[in-house]
Amino acid sequence: MLTGKQRSYLRSLANNLQPIFQVGKGGINDNMVKQISDALEARELIKATVLRNAECDTRTVAEEMAESTEAELVQVIGNKFVLYRESEKSPVIELP
Repeated sequence: MLTGKQRSYLRSLANNLQPIFQVGKGGINDNMVKQISDALEARELIKATVLRNAECDTRTVAEEMAESTEAELVQVIGNKFVLYRESEKSPVIELP
């Protein structure tokens, strides 16, 4: 569980990130969960976009994805969300 200070720090880091995943009308599937999990292991912090034709709203998709990948939901703003999970092999981000 992230504290407010840690969440704020991660939001500031995510500010300059470009979304690397898009969730569309197909929703979340096993392949997408695996790809996002791999990306979290490599980058620790990722941003994703939920397209307008998606079946669920952004918060629902973000919470589902965080649960599926065992990540922390950092932020949901508009149609984008940010996930964080510390890398098991080589952690880079040092939380305050």
